[in-house]
Amino acid sequence: MAFFFRPKLVDSLKGYTREQLGSDIAAGFTVGVVALPLAMAFAIASGLKPEAGLFTAIIAGFIISALGGSKVQIGGPAGAFIVIVYGILERYGLANLILATAASGVLLFVMGLLKLGNLIRFIPVAVIIGFTNGIAVLIMLSQVKDFLGLQVNNMPADFFGILRTLHEALPTLQAPALALACGSLALIVVWQRLFSAPQGHAPLKGLRRILQVVPGSIVALIAATLIASLLQLPVETIGSKFGGIPSELPSFVWPEFSLANLQHLSMPIFTLTLLGAIESLLCARIADGLIGDKHNPNQELMAQGVANFVTPFFGGMPATGTIARTVTNVKSGGRSPIAGMVHALVLLAVVWVAAPLANHVPLPALAAILMFVAWNMGEWHAFKDLQQFRMPYRITLLAVFLLTIVVDLTVAIEFGLFAACLTFIYRISNLSRVEPLGPTDSPLLQNQHGQVSAYRFYGALFFGAVKLVEAIEENLPQKSVVLDLKNLIYIDSSGADALLALAKNCQKKQVKLIICGLHHQPLDIARRTGLLSAMGPNVWPDWPSALEVALEVAVLSEKP
Repeated sequence: MAFFFRPKLVDSLKGYTREQLGSDIAAGFTVGVVALPLAMAFAIASGLKPEAGLFTAIIAGFIISALGGSKVQIGGPAGAFIVIVYGILERYGLANLILATAASGVLLFVMGLLKLGNLIRFIPVAVIIGFTNGIAVLIMLSQVKDFLGLQVNNMPADFFGILRTLHEALPTLQAPALALACGSLALIVVWQRLFSAPQGHAPLKGLRRILQVVPGSIVALIAATLIASLLQLPVETIGSKFGGIPSELPSFVWPEFSLANLQHLSMPIFTLTLLGAIESLLCARIADGLIGDKHNPNQELMAQGVANFVTPFFGGMPATGTIARTVTNVKSGGRSPIAGMVHALVLLAVVWVAAPLANHVPLPALAAILMFVAWNMGEWHAFKDLQQFRMPYRITLLAVFLLTIVVDLTVAIEFGLFAACLTFIYRISNLSRVEPLGPTDSPLLQNQHGQVSAYRFYGALFFGAVKLVEAIEENLPQKSVVLDLKNLIYIDSSGADALLALAKNCQKKQVKLIICGLHHQPLDIARRTGLLSAMGPNVWPDWPSALEVALEVAVLSEKP
């Protein structure tokens, strides 16, 4: 077990210096400040109390940094889970959300243990962009209620239900809430532009460099809270909506649920697992590019699994790697898991010391923060770039995007993977081909038309390309046929079965079938499927030898 389970923290502590510790502590403090409003906002948008997001950032954030496979990845609640968590809560309830999150943690750990971390890279980029943009739209849509200050008692989870409810609640729009939300959003955007150095430009200096460390979301949150309190604006706050945030961590709670519910939760568990794996490993890959390191995807999945198994029993929600906080960590000087652990401890200190202050945080300000996060989360340029790609890519991306919004994330991912597989099979089958050989390829084939045929295969002979063999079977010569397979890079069992069927048909029609050029994987699959033994002495290493045998058969058959 020790061989498989090796956190990056173990390697990072080798040669660790006091200077690096200072940088990691400073980075951890900065990320903790950034994570504070996001953690509460993600929880509220998911239908949970704000402390659920804080507890997740503290517990899961600490576990993911301490046990993970990336040096700088920051774990915690993520915007991608908002739609999924809200839907599970609406349909199955809190107890089953805990069960689904814990079960997804087990699956994530097993995936890492079985070294399946690299499989996530096989998910097409069109699918990832499609559901990421779809989730971003749903997050923005879910924040319209608090952004406008609408009076809605129960917000449905489905897209059309949300639109209908928002439309019916429009007469309850509150101007103070809208003004506070718009002001908060404008402040975040302006702060972002003023105090972030564009890529490739000289770093900021003086006061602007100091203010660059302060995230715009915190500035907007503090400003909105002060304005709402001083002017006594009639807007909902964390205190009025949720009764405040507890100033201590929750104790372990084992909720009442039945294991029989697992069969009804199979799709939510699958979605949480797949989404958690994709988000965390994509984030880790981005972090690798920023620091020039290479993460361990399997170790990262095991750490995510432990975090998601433990956290829900302490009042938390699903957790994964978070791109915005990870990038903030790197830019602030974090270079080891210590920074992520410090970020969790900073949030813990906030819960202990400053929890009462959170009662006055207005919900429109949190809605504005999530609107900004959702906009930056989406890769909107992908829609503009669609004209550069083929039709299957366009259809896959747009279909996954629309299905994520209108139907369900699980259905969207399933359709995206199915469409991508069909597209891949179609393209690979078109790349596979067979060419008839004639006198230009060998003078020995002169005047052999109808007596001896020869073909050369290219590409892969798999279930999507067996039609190539079937076409030869329909046009068999009278004496012998040679198949040159030296340019085949892959044969699957269906391809081997097609060759066996051709051999049996040739034997029935008394036509000599000779194959040559089997190497590497094609040779191995021919041996394991019984093709070699069935062909007997009719397997030759090269094309000239096989052709000479075929011609000799034709000559001998003509003698009386």
